Amino acid sequence: MREQAVSQAGKQKDGGGSVPSLPYDEPAPLSAPYLERQTQRESNARSYPRKLPLALVEAQGVYVKDADGRTYIDCLAGAGTLALGHNHPVVIEALQDMLAHRRPLHTLDLITPTKDEFMGELLASLPEEFAKDCRIQFCGPSGADAIEAALKLVKTATGRTGVMAFHGAYHGMTHGALALMGNLGPKREVGGLMPEVHFLPFPYDYRCPFGRGGEEGHQLSSHYIEHLLDDPESGILPPAAMILEVVQGEGGCIPAPAQWLREVRRITQERDIPLIIDEVQTGFGRTGWLYAFQESGILPDVLVLSKAIGGSLPLSVVVYRSSLDRWGPGAHAGTFRGNQLAMAAGTATLRFIRENHLVEHAERMGARLRERLEAVQKKSRCIGQVRGRGLMVGVEVVDSSRRANAMGSYPAHTSMARRIQAECLRRGLILELGGRHGSVIRFLPPLIITAAEVDRVGEIVGEAVAAAEQALGTSEASPS
Repeated sequence: MREQAVSQAGKQKDGGGSVPSLPYDEPAPLSAPYLERQTQRESNARSYPRKLPLALVEAQGVYVKDADGRTYIDCLAGAGTLALGHNHPVVIEALQDMLAHRRPLHTLDLITPTKDEFMGELLASLPEEFAKDCRIQFCGPSGADAIEAALKLVKTATGRTGVMAFHGAYHGMTHGALALMGNLGPKREVGGLMPEVHFLPFPYDYRCPFGRGGEEGHQLSSHYIEHLLDDPESGILPPAAMILEVVQGEGGCIPAPAQWLREVRRITQERDIPLIIDEVQTGFGRTGWLYAFQESGILPDVLVLSKAIGGSLPLSVVVYRSSLDRWGPGAHAGTFRGNQLAMAAGTATLRFIRENHLVEHAERMGARLRERLEAVQKKSRCIGQVRGRGLMVGVEVVDSSRRANAMGSYPAHTSMARRIQAECLRRGLILELGGRHGSVIRFLPPLIITAAEVDRVGEIVGEAVAAAEQALGTSEASPS
């Protein structure tokens, strides 16, 4: 019954479960006017259309269709927002029910039965020890706003000002969240970011900041953090919080080792430093756990959630220990924190994930996807590492014609990664890039993806890598 529900949810409206063979290299006359007008009208800050020039008109499950009738497997899925894929029946039903019964659609932070039900479902999904003594703050519609709220919360509660973040981190694009970002690009032109942010080494096995990798690498990281906090000459005052992603997303799908997370939790607990876990992208089953922090057995002090929790609609929350609840009324607000449609869709999504065991399904499909990608790796010259957790997978693209470092890791190959992305798009697969120098191909398919669809993704990637290597070889390395 469960597998049938997953399979049916992933199929197209016509009942097909595979991508049809379509001429992706042919001109797209119906899409072109949309793309031209977008270029003329939208900001220069737009990003996805530059690498994924698509005019989408229809979507169902893991598939989207453009204006010219070409169908694609969507392994971007709203950057992980679409846990159940596009237009899932339970989400549509929840939204239609809201409209049919004239439920309130926007209530600021006033209570409604819809909101009450959402909070009950959310708390029931969390570890009991955390859920029994926590509070929920509804924020503006983006994960970045929830990060801002979390920062205000811990600074108010502790009376401190500094924050510790990590190399490779991504927590959003608002002013405070941007200050926590590892990527230097978006920060270069923006002065006056939030002060007193101190960056720490994140365990990155392929490019270990200590040149060791493996268990030794993450042990050096936790030792460095503990020493820094205890050193009276470190120059860093006790912070208001430490913030991290259990699996770095934009940083390149880098999973933190469970033992390292346990050490970080011990270090912060012993020094009364609130630990903020950013699960904006990893929450709701993405990593093969309902929440990524559960794999290590730790509990956060503050949990930030967005993306999938709104069931494809904008919603974000901060869930935190009640001992931190020291801010006053109005300390954080936002007009659209009362998005009732998102709460209804989020309740339906979370309930479906739990009742249909999609967390376990995501773990199995993620393992299958990594296996398929590792098979591609064995036949290629440009894949340095395949990694991830559940259905949050990254492929690091490298230039093996250049000298490897002492760990045997090759330099990033940005142009090859871009070419692979383009070759995948030509074959009907939507992917995004991330990581250092934009050299990591990222996979974030809906949790309902089937084994046959995973296999097709692997086939397309194999074809795309072979075509990219034939076109570029391994001579155009120079990260840009």
